[in-house]
Amino acid sequence: MSTPPNYTRSRIRLQLVRPSFTLDVDLDLPGDGITVLFGVSGSGKTSLLRSVAGLERTPGAVISIAGETWQDDAAGIYLPTWQRPLGYVFQEASLFEHLNVRKNLQFGLKRSHTPSDAAALNAAIDLLGIDGLLDRSTGQLSGGERQRVAIARALATQPRLLLLDEPLASLDQVRRQDILPWLERLRDELKIPMLYVTHSSDEVARLADTLVVLDAGKVKACGPAADVLAATDGAAVLGDDAGALLDATVAGRDTRWQLMQLAFNGGSLWLRDTGHAVGRKVRVRLLARDVSVATQEPQQTSIQNLLPCAVQSIQPDAHPSQVLVRMLCGESVVLARVTARAADALRLAPGMAVWAQIKAVVLVE
Repeated sequence: MSTPPNYTRSRIRLQLVRPSFTLDVDLDLPGDGITVLFGVSGSGKTSLLRSVAGLERTPGAVISIAGETWQDDAAGIYLPTWQRPLGYVFQEASLFEHLNVRKNLQFGLKRSHTPSDAAALNAAIDLLGIDGLLDRSTGQLSGGERQRVAIARALATQPRLLLLDEPLASLDQVRRQDILPWLERLRDELKIPMLYVTHSSDEVARLADTLVVLDAGKVKACGPAADVLAATDGAAVLGDDAGALLDATVAGRDTRWQLMQLAFNGGSLWLRDTGHAVGRKVRVRLLARDVSVATQEPQQTSIQNLLPCAVQSIQPDAHPSQVLVRMLCGESVVLARVTARAADALRLAPGMAVWAQIKAVVLVE
């Protein structure tokens, strides 16, 4: 009896030889949410995306998206790009300058696998908040607006997979902040899987459900974003971006000092009050470089966020002068980057009770 297709998972196995490296990956990914491909320039992120899209021919590859096989050379299956039900969003919006927004979007319908059904386009227009832009020429759009239109055009094809290749790379910081909430809506409201390429840790922390870390064409880590970011074995690639990603809830505020309290599975944290409503779900980052370790509860300190933890492991860092201390605070993992000399002086060891001193908390949504 043949194995039924797995509509909740995707498989990407391929090798692509490049002059400077060989892209060699074997990924088993969720069938929904955002999978972020993260790494430095030249690590193979865009090559992987182009291979999935069929823009790079990769002999011997197996590409199966939510139960539908797009390529399996051993089985004699290969769908060219135009037959793959995907949407592709590039760094630049690549809109047709001679068409207004409405006609750019209607062009996307021509690639739809159900072209008579405009419901998907209307839903994309609503989802991305571009109804008021439909009659504008593309030259009148800001960078963030252009990318929203490009995403809506990709969604008009009713894809089984949405590919986004550094869609914020060409935008300044203000425009990036404008479009990030719309990308969050895509993540939270769409049920199609997304592959999202970036080298921005901020985008990883804010958007990623699953994180794939690439380095010189190899997968260094893959899994739930919070687990990968807090894993010591991937910290050499993540560098200063290594740390904890926590799901938290706004629990209260101190109006006198303009502070907001966040509760998470392991304690609570204070940070600058942003006005978020009590009860709102948020994500926060605790970067390893912003965490220090004490063996006794600190007294008379300016650091407001102190968490009782237990040491899980101590691993060498990228530079021999430093180590990464992985701690469990309640059910949440926190990383600290300290000098090897300090770890030795404190006699840190697995199982030891310690206090994590959080010098900075980064609210990412």
